Amino acid sequence: MAIVRDPEGHETASLLALLDFKGRDVLEIGCGEGRLTWRYAAQAAHVTAIDPLSGEIETARAQLPASLEGRVRFVASTLEDFAADSPKHKFDIAIFSWSL
Repeated sequence: MAIVRDPEGHETASLLALLDFKGRDVLEIGCGEGRLTWRYAAQAAHVTAIDPLSGEIETARAQLPASLEGRVRFVASTLEDFAADSPKHKFDIAIFSWSL
């Protein structure tokens, strides 16, 4: 049996009501398998989605829709390591869910 997350769309509606992703460069911290990424990525200019679990990142990459290729980048990394490797990269929006 498949697990359906946010079947009523409340999480997605809340996310899109709170933030305007249009044309923005987004950092998603703790992206997992892309559960949240797919809900806003089509509106963003570019998404860098990081997670320390490489297996989750591989799943997310495998599920990347062709329409988002080149606009979404998945990176297996902790936030600390990512920041150390990309100290000058700036983002318009940083989000995280279930990461604390």
